[in-house]
Amino acid sequence: MDRVTLHLHWVGRRLLLGLGQTAAVVLFVFALTEALPGDAAVALAGDQPDPERIDRIRAALDLDRPATERFLDWAAGLLHGDLGTSLVSGRPVAGYLSGGLGPTVLLACVTLAVLLPLSAGLGVLCARREGGPLDRTLSALTLAVHSVPEFALGVLLATVFGLWLGWLPPTAVGADPFTEPAVLVLPVLVLISRPVCTISRLVRAGMIDAMASPYVAQAQRYGVGGARVRWAHALPNALAPAAQQLARTCDWLLSGVIVVEALFVVPGLGTVLIDAVAARDVPVVQGMAVVFGVVTVLANLGADLVARRFAPRAEVVA
Repeated sequence: MDRVTLHLHWVGRRLLLGLGQTAAVVLFVFALTEALPGDAAVALAGDQPDPERIDRIRAALDLDRPATERFLDWAAGLLHGDLGTSLVSGRPVAGYLSGGLGPTVLLACVTLAVLLPLSAGLGVLCARREGGPLDRTLSALTLAVHSVPEFALGVLLATVFGLWLGWLPPTAVGADPFTEPAVLVLPVLVLISRPVCTISRLVRAGMIDAMASPYVAQAQRYGVGGARVRWAHALPNALAPAAQQLARTCDWLLSGVIVVEALFVVPGLGTVLIDAVAARDVPVVQGMAVVFGVVTVLANLGADLVARRFAPRAEVVA
């Protein structure tokens, strides 16, 4: 069996695993939301609700049906792109997603656009100065930054740069992130603070190993320049472990976005999710949890493909 066929078989198995993981996410999300304390009908009935009114609300929202029936109907709707209907407003959950999707996608894209080149650059720089003062200084700095929780760093940055110095907006209240990008500077700094420390250290370690590998020695014997060896030969192979960490970073980014959007009042999916949890709007919580879960599965699938594509070629020898 040739290499292309083996690769296609591996991709097929990985896609089947991704489908199984997605099904598990759907089941897990429904089970968790069912286990949440409280009752949406009681919350909608207001203060000191009448028991008959609660029963009518439960019947109108189909909350009196068995959980198994509601799960099957909900899962069938997901297959057709129907995420459900909000219990509070009666709007489709997809409408909530579309309303908050823009700011969240913009924030995530800007974060990744800054994170990837910054992490790769710092990793390569530290690898070139292995054991030197710059390497030790950056290692100590990244360790210190990584130990600071996101909310604490966010409060510190907003206080210093937003309130004391007045250089940047401390929050996004009343601002449109698409027309006023300055409101994204502090949230992006908070979001990249921890992953840049981890990914840059992985790139550093991968670069050190790659520069000592046989295929790099072979390239150097052929007279390939130092910069080309580093960026065209060593770096792609150093990205394999970093790609796996980047997938985990995407997982973390989903939860980090919720914290950061709440802290800086960015009108994205994190804010929508917090409002839905406060209102006991279970369909909105379920729909957004499924979307976040599917994004996580796709991110890990993409990381596996990248890692396999850039994995060091052990068969290349000097």
